[in-house]
Amino acid sequence: MAATFVVTLREGFEAALLLGIVYACLDRFGARHHYRWVTLGGALGLVASILMGIAVTFLSGPLLDLGPDLVGATVIFAAVGLLTWHGWWMSRHALAMRSDVQRRVAEAEARRQLSVLGLIAFTGVFREGAETVLCLWGLMSQTAEGASRGGLAGGVLGVLTAAALGWSVFRGGRRLSVRHFFTVTSVVLLLVAAGLFSTGLGKLQGLGVLPLADALWDTSFLVSDHGLVGGFATGLVGYRARPTLVEVTGYTLYLVVAGVLLFGGRRTTGARTAGARSADAR
Repeated sequence: MAATFVVTLREGFEAALLLGIVYACLDRFGARHHYRWVTLGGALGLVASILMGIAVTFLSGPLLDLGPDLVGATVIFAAVGLLTWHGWWMSRHALAMRSDVQRRVAEAEARRQLSVLGLIAFTGVFREGAETVLCLWGLMSQTAEGASRGGLAGGVLGVLTAAALGWSVFRGGRRLSVRHFFTVTSVVLLLVAAGLFSTGLGKLQGLGVLPLADALWDTSFLVSDHGLVGGFATGLVGYRARPTLVEVTGYTLYLVVAGVLLFGGRRTTGARTAGARSADAR
């Protein structure tokens, strides 16, 4: 439940931010009557995301005939790749997202083609929704079947929280630091992706692609990864009561490599951004 909450909170907040920026720009231009295009585009993007989730669920049936573990491993590694790429992209472009959206809205206003804003809202919401569908499917592939209801509840709660945060940021509640929000959620999603990567390696061991090995330790007598607390920790940070050497090594290496990829270049990026701003000021 925790992992699905974080994923939907992060993706939903990004979609809410985009919609909020567009609404704010229209308000500044005195074009509130064009809100309907943004609302319609965002609603259609949400519907398209839900339909994609339904389609993926139905299409997964025939694919499972190839082997549930094989399909599960493929989905998990795809989710890891998506989370990694998304985290890397946001670490370098999150601060520029507002100015980019504002520029596109200004261009649409200058050309008197504000109906284009509906397309901007649709593509933004659908992109976040499509990423959420794949990530959630990957998360569900590593948890017990009984945890599906909790995962669904976490996802719904994440979306509602994201909507509330997005509304507060653009309706006077600016105490939330968007930069700090993305930093904290990036760290949590890094742990989620590391857990997924470790799970994928475990599935490959089960398929015989990687050599089988004995567990390095057994903490199931303290916290079972099939229980409530253990299942919560499994979804959030990839906890394993009986991990193998391959799983532990993969988890550690992913954290190191992805951590450097996501956070290693932030100082350089920040310096370049500050330099560009000072140059523009001149």
